[in-house]
Amino acid sequence: MELKPGSRWKSAVCTTEVVVVRPPKTAVTLECGGVAMVAQNDTVPAGATIAPEHKNGTLIGKRYTDSETMLEVLCAKAGEGSLSANRQPLAIKDAKRLPSSD
Repeated sequence: MELKPGSRWKSAVCTTEVVVVRPPKTAVTLECGGVAMVAQNDTVPAGATIAPEHKNGTLIGKRYTDSETMLEVLCAKAGEGSLSANRQPLAIKDAKRLPSSD
């Protein structure tokens, strides 16, 4: 799985779709619901289901990151499955605090 900036990926088990903002430093498998995601234009394999431990959901418009590999993705379409990279859960990126304008 080659994760390039701007590439779009969709879940094989739910409606989640993401766009890669920052590719990882090392090769990783991007997963949703515990199952590897597929490229936007690829067909979804039949029979896959969401793993119960990966059913926390995704939020549209939120950025998800992995501090170890520096992977960052933007959720373009929400779904039931939670995002992970090599079985490690991705965290929602906090918004940067703006300086006070006193």
